[in-house]
Amino acid sequence: MKKIAFTTLAAMGAIALPAAAQAQTATQGPELYVGASAGIHDLGIGLPDDDGGIYGVVAGVDVPVGETFFVGAEGNYHFGDGAIDEEYGVAARVGARVGERGKVFVRGGYQEVNFDVQNLVGINPPAGFDTTDGDYLVGAGVEFGLGDSPVRFRAGIDTIAFDSTRATAGVIFGF
Repeated sequence: MKKIAFTTLAAMGAIALPAAAQAQTATQGPELYVGASAGIHDLGIGLPDDDGGIYGVVAGVDVPVGETFFVGAEGNYHFGDGAIDEEYGVAARVGARVGERGKVFVRGGYQEVNFDVQNLVGINPPAGFDTTDGDYLVGAGVEFGLGDSPVRFRAGIDTIAFDSTRATAGVIFGF
């Protein structure tokens, strides 16, 4: 898992580096952000309680590419209830600014999920049983701000390997 996460981060850096170089001519510099996120993750495996709430943090950077477009990288960590103990991942983002304070984006990356097997099937797994699984993540989202505040609201929907659905909403602070 650590090798996959490192490889994904390295690939995102390689993608973002040329965009960062081109962004030198843009009117804005890179934008860092951090925020809180909550949502629901439906595993879609057909069991009665195969979903759960997720609550956590996101952090990332967006680099302008011209006046409207941007590329970026983002990480997330969520703890959960129900079928999810915790999940975390990284993703590259590509999007466009909408007006002064809005953004629309698509993202792709890797997400690792630690399942709560006790909640899923009603029994504790045997010692040494691996309760984690990870795969590629794809999704889309929007962000919008109000006034001149650095606070923005966001909503997104993702899927992990087109097997599960993950919807989140949150508040982020850009600086």
